[in-house]
Amino acid sequence: MDLQLQGRTYLVTGGSSGIGHATVRLLLAEGANVATCARDLGRLDAVFDGAPGRDQLFTAACDVRDGAEVRAVIDGAADRFGGLDGLVNNAGGSRMKPRDQVTMDDWRDELDLKFAGVLNPVEAALPLLKASSSASIVNINAVLARQPEPRLVTTSAARAGLLNLSKSMSLEFASDGIRVNSVALGLVDTGQWRRRYEESSDARSFAAWEADIAADRGIGLGRFGHAHEVAPVIALLLSPVAAYVTGTTVEVDGGVARYV
Repeated sequence: MDLQLQGRTYLVTGGSSGIGHATVRLLLAEGANVATCARDLGRLDAVFDGAPGRDQLFTAACDVRDGAEVRAVIDGAADRFGGLDGLVNNAGGSRMKPRDQVTMDDWRDELDLKFAGVLNPVEAALPLLKASSSASIVNINAVLARQPEPRLVTTSAARAGLLNLSKSMSLEFASDGIRVNSVALGLVDTGQWRRRYEESSDARSFAAWEADIAADRGIGLGRFGHAHEVAPVIALLLSPVAAYVTGTTVEVDGGVARYV
């Protein structure tokens, strides 16, 4: 199926690893122009060195919590490609701490990342998206937004707020022809889980360790997901093919969600 991404321009935040990286590569393969950013520009450029479609890629250093840095990235992408058709708000992570170990600084940092990391790119991109014939925003979220995890209390709460914000934006921006959707992730092996495995000093293989966690969390498919399994869903939501889809959440979670 032709996703009609050829020649269109998209910004993906957090493109140096995991889902952001996989999404950038897929969009390039579909013939899109792509801008991406990360805090470490050297690492970002290194992972795309020699990648197919590299000449259609704009990279920049950016902390998405800094509005001026975000605006510079979007201005640079617009100068390079002439506009912007879509935005993937992907930058972020998870904070593995139960409530009784969380400080107020932890709360502030988590909420700042989850909200500023979306609001800054959206505000900067909005004039360009309004000028697009097929504008779309995809916010990367998690099933934690609806199915909170006590070991991830700050992330669960922030994710719930972001889900609500995404719905609000879908209603607000609909009259401008801008669609806003969310992708809710389950446990995806994007590097964080590999690090946790290494830090655990578990003598078993990663596969055995992963299977036990999948069973404990109730993942129907019995394993973690992979970034390349998430990227096509993001690409579809960005695509003009999904022109009548807005305000919704697509779960890519291996069956871990228990809500209806």
